[in-house]
Amino acid sequence: MSPKRLEDMYDAVIVGAGAAGLSAALGLLRSPEVAELREQGLDPKILVVSKLQPLRSHTGSAEGGIAASLGNIESDDWHWHYYDTIKGGDWLVDQDAAKLLAEYAPETVINLERQGVAFSRTEDGHIAQRRFGGHTRDFGGEPVKRAAYAADRIGHQILHTLWQQCVAQGVEFAEEWYVTDLVLTEDGSQAAGIVAMDTHTGKIHAIHARNVLIATGGAGRLFHTTSNSWDLTGDGMALALASGLQLEDIEFVQFHPTGLAHTGILLSEAARAEGGILRNAEGEAFMERYAPEHKDLAARDVVSRSIMAEIDAGRGVADPKDPNGPKDCVWLDMTGIDPKRMAQALPQVVETIEQYANLDPAKDLIPIKPTAHYTMGGLPITTDGEVYRWDGTRRTVVDGLFAAGECSCVSVHGANRLGGNSLLDACLFGTRSGRTLAARIVENPAGSPMADDASDELLTAAVDQAADMRNQELDKLLQGSTAAGQSDHGEGDENAYALMARLGSIMERALAVRCSADTIGNALEQLNTSIRPAAEALHAHDKTAAFNQEVTAIWEVRHLIELAEAVLQASDARHESRGSMRRLDFPERDDEHFLAHSMVSADGTVTFKPVIITDYPPKKREY
Repeated sequence: MSPKRLEDMYDAVIVGAGAAGLSAALGLLRSPEVAELREQGLDPKILVVSKLQPLRSHTGSAEGGIAASLGNIESDDWHWHYYDTIKGGDWLVDQDAAKLLAEYAPETVINLERQGVAFSRTEDGHIAQRRFGGHTRDFGGEPVKRAAYAADRIGHQILHTLWQQCVAQGVEFAEEWYVTDLVLTEDGSQAAGIVAMDTHTGKIHAIHARNVLIATGGAGRLFHTTSNSWDLTGDGMALALASGLQLEDIEFVQFHPTGLAHTGILLSEAARAEGGILRNAEGEAFMERYAPEHKDLAARDVVSRSIMAEIDAGRGVADPKDPNGPKDCVWLDMTGIDPKRMAQALPQVVETIEQYANLDPAKDLIPIKPTAHYTMGGLPITTDGEVYRWDGTRRTVVDGLFAAGECSCVSVHGANRLGGNSLLDACLFGTRSGRTLAARIVENPAGSPMADDASDELLTAAVDQAADMRNQELDKLLQGSTAAGQSDHGEGDENAYALMARLGSIMERALAVRCSADTIGNALEQLNTSIRPAAEALHAHDKTAAFNQEVTAIWEVRHLIELAEAVLQASDARHESRGSMRRLDFPERDDEHFLAHSMVSADGTVTFKPVIITDYPPKKREY
């Protein structure tokens, strides 16, 4: 469905139609402020722009659960969840935000249930819950069953439910539109709108809006081995950098411990919650040595580092599909799980193993290795979803610009996200962002006869200028020419997809699970001497703009390059090991100098912002 109004001023444009974007749309439209506006005969002009058809959003791939202290199986308390989130983030978590996350988690999950999410159930009809790594009772004691689930397809359930609710609310979608520009006013103080290409027609559109919310998801495609879908190319983060904004804590990229060998496809943490055990080449359940208390359900950073330590020590195994290949995996042993329980609780895990590894998890050991999974950092936002700048002493909100979900950083995940907190973050803070948007819209709705036309003209002019420049670039990409396609790195026809693969391999060697100044420096050199020049030389091989996926791929790889440089610069500036980031040359956590959020700009400048600590001062690392 294409939007009906393209040249009008929108009250709000939401970029992204996963859990965060859809939650924001619903939070906005269901707010008391919008209800009051509608009573006055003014219906807000809202547009959701999605790179994909919304039901293909990456939220749908989330498997294991959404965290909330419902206490349906075992006694639980939101204060315990609050503490676990802070501790799991290796104390880089802003505690005001984490408190909101934990306190309102039960309400968020219950609201999802009321909207139609079909959770798995206990025998007495309550929402079923299972254990997830890092979630405990009594402030770090025994593991607790806190993750509400729907077999191992919770993301699918949430995405479909939110989308159906948006359709019921009459939300206007622009599907399969690729956003090329985030436009701010000349002084960078206010959002003006976006520029996007309709991939069906190849037409560039200037979309004017008083408010813009970015909810474009993560950036797993920075790495060769990733659990993320093909489309997660960090577009929203790259757009922010190009607009002169900063990214917060972007050096922290979580590698999920159990990616199916050499595919990166996720095998949910639920497999270990149901009784799966990690084993090395000698058959040893090695997590007992690294995390004796929580073993295989320790936090993800702990498990990923432990796996890599086993591989580095020569106790890794080869993928059975390539028995003579590198021994860079370990075994996931699920043979101790009752087959009937496995089929009931882990149908997607079983199906993935059978289809992509040709193995039977009830009988065979499964080769796994860490896979790039989640981006902890992103656009810095307040707990109301407002994007801000940090000048070294204070933060300044960008008027009318919001973000939510994995592309943002409200800093509830710190240096390492706990399983089950990502869906919670997207739904809870997406809803909060939508409600804040609603309050802004009521103050000055676009459809009002009293609308500020002079102000709107400034916004419109900025977006139109950006759209003109993008049209010129598109023409150059489509025209090609021998000169445009020439490169020092091949035969003059560099392929965007091959270039993306090269970049992923470079980033994996530089940063996957562990890194050092040498690996970071080597990656930066390759980025600037090889990858960037090749990207600048790219052109489309088909001159037709409509349905030209190569044009989108060119913009995607350029976004990835800008983001990769920011990730490497932020990683280089942090001289410590914390959470998901293991510096081989700085193996200890350094709270004296680096208990702070990194803020990186497009020019590579990195500053640090204090962590908000209100209740729990940092403790020494246990593992």
